[in-house]
Amino acid sequence: MTELATLARPYAEAAFKRAKETGNAGKWAESLQFLALTMQDAEMAKIVNNPRVSKEKIQQLLLDICQDQVDAEVINLLKLLIQNGKLKLLPTVSALYEEYKAQDEGYVNVDLYSAYALTKAEQSKYVAMLEKQLKRKVNAVVSIDKSLIGGILAKAGDKVIDGSVSGQLHQLAKRL
Repeated sequence: MTELATLARPYAEAAFKRAKETGNAGKWAESLQFLALTMQDAEMAKIVNNPRVSKEKIQQLLLDICQDQVDAEVINLLKLLIQNGKLKLLPTVSALYEEYKAQDEGYVNVDLYSAYALTKAEQSKYVAMLEKQLKRKVNAVVSIDKSLIGGILAKAGDKVIDGSVSGQLHQLAKRL
């Protein structure tokens, strides 16, 4: 992932810079998410990774798929990625773009994992706690992970806050 992020970062930065210049950050985000989902499809991956399929055919296929979903500037980015053989970077470009957008708009996306379903009150409490610690507005996506046993695990970019029982047990095992 780190290598992909390093390769994808210049594309994501350029896309975000252009989106800010044109005032279309939201539209760019939607387009990049659409392209990332398209590239994560198993059938599409088989076609793109097939060395017998030319770049021109891949480009035409993707243009046909996204003709009404993506504007001209995003299509230019898509063509650039195809010509440079970097299509596999699209999901990472989209994720990095979202991080730049969130940072610019003053919030942070947090993946919040819990061993059980959280009530609205518990979710609000954890979000408030994270906002205080991260000093930014938090946009949380809550998921259930039974392996945590109890507590929560929060991931905000490269920062991880582990308040889970399994994390505490792991730390205790390391100390012993």
